[in-house]
Amino acid sequence: MLEPMTESLNPEIAAQHHRGVEPVPGATALPDLLLVERARGKEIRAFETLMRRYNQRLYRIARSIVSEQETAENVVQDAYLLAFSDIERYEPTGKFGAWLARLAFNQALALRRTVRPGTIAAAAAAAAEASCAEGDSSGISGADGQVDAPPSRQVLEQAIDTLPEVFRTVFVLRAIEGISGIETAACLGINETTVRTRLYRAQRRLRIDWTQHAPAERSELFELTSTRGDHIVSRVLGRLTAGS
Repeated sequence: MLEPMTESLNPEIAAQHHRGVEPVPGATALPDLLLVERARGKEIRAFETLMRRYNQRLYRIARSIVSEQETAENVVQDAYLLAFSDIERYEPTGKFGAWLARLAFNQALALRRTVRPGTIAAAAAAAAEASCAEGDSSGISGADGQVDAPPSRQVLEQAIDTLPEVFRTVFVLRAIEGISGIETAACLGINETTVRTRLYRAQRRLRIDWTQHAPAERSELFELTSTRGDHIVSRVLGRLTAGS
């Protein structure tokens, strides 16, 4: 277990947490390996910088497995606590972000197994029904393969939620998070060929013309807001500083 931090949050740093401001000038430019070494020395700012760097990616991975926003946030929190409580286990043979992502992926899968299958199926069915109801005017092609107006963010998210899980997670990482096939493979513990196959099948199932959506629009899908990201950081730091 992680020993209690020697440096607690002072009021100024707490205020910066609330504003979502990086408390260490230039810290966001530090490489992961340097931050990991500082985290091993129980430097609280290193933990925070790593979390803010990977909050969005871990949340999207969790959200691609579990349908509830709060549940996905809990997955991210648990993944951080697992990583930071045993950070000596990380070997710098691969990217730290991929290691974190893999932990979040496994945490989400483990949590999903404890949820009744009917609950997940009902949520997926509801999303599919909503997506189909709006499909004619959303830009999601129907039987004739025609594409009309670009679909809204909500409709896009509902459509992605109806994908089989193995396709959905790859699609979220590649098309929304925008990371490479190699890194996606490392995050999910599969090979790059499988990533390409699953992405292709996901795109075929969705039948969405992604050329209608700029990268900035795609980056807003399944977005973790700064406020909710702050809550994750605060909760994790609270547990770490308490020595939990």
